[in-house]
Amino acid sequence: MSESHSNRTVGWIAAVAVVAAVVGVTGCSKEAESGSGEKPAANSSTAAGPEKGEGEASSQPSATRQDTAEAAVATWVTAVIKGQPKQACLVMADPAKGSSPAQVGTPSRCDGNAPEVRKMRENVGKLRTSFTPKQSTGDPKVDVARVPATGDKAVVPADKVTVDGQALDKVILSNSTGLKPGQLDVKVESTKIKGAWYVTNLDFNIG
Repeated sequence: MSESHSNRTVGWIAAVAVVAAVVGVTGCSKEAESGSGEKPAANSSTAAGPEKGEGEASSQPSATRQDTAEAAVATWVTAVIKGQPKQACLVMADPAKGSSPAQVGTPSRCDGNAPEVRKMRENVGKLRTSFTPKQSTGDPKVDVARVPATGDKAVVPADKVTVDGQALDKVILSNSTGLKPGQLDVKVESTKIKGAWYVTNLDFNIG
C-alpha cells in the first residue's frame, strides 16, 4: 500500500492508509471511549493550547475553539497521541466544497455514530502508533512553531511540531518500517472556519 502511494502527496484518508502501512499497523488501535478514548467523537475541552512567548502553541488545557492554526494542530496531535478521539474530532473539519457548507467538529457530531465519524475514530487510532515517541508516558507535551498563513489556510510541516522535544517527522520515521531519513514529508493543514481554526487535511509524501 505504501508502495502505491510513493513519490506523491496523498490526502487525509489515503495518508492514514500510508501511515498504517509504513508503521506496520494491521488494524485499528484499541479503543477506549472514556476521556482517554482512542477515536474521534467529542466532549468538552481539548488538550492543547495557548501561544507561547516565542510564537509557539503548546499542549496545555484550553477552550475547544482554537484561535490559531498552531493551537489547532497542537490540540489535535495531543489528542491523537493520548488516544482521545472525541477531543481530536472537535478540532477537525471538512471545508466547504461547492454548495456544501463546512462541517466542523461539534459535540453532537463527534458524539454521533455517523459513518464518517466512525471512520474518523478508526483513523485517529491508526495514527496514534505513528505519532507516539518510543519512550512516551502517554501524556505528551506538544509544541507547534508559528507558521505563515495564506488567507484562511496554514500548512504546518511535521518538523515544526515537537512531541516531548522530538520533531514529529522524526517520531513517525522512528516508528516506520523501511523508511530512511529524507524519504518522508508530512504536513498538517489547518483552516479557519467561522473564526476558529481546525485541522482539515494530512499530507504525506513518500519517496
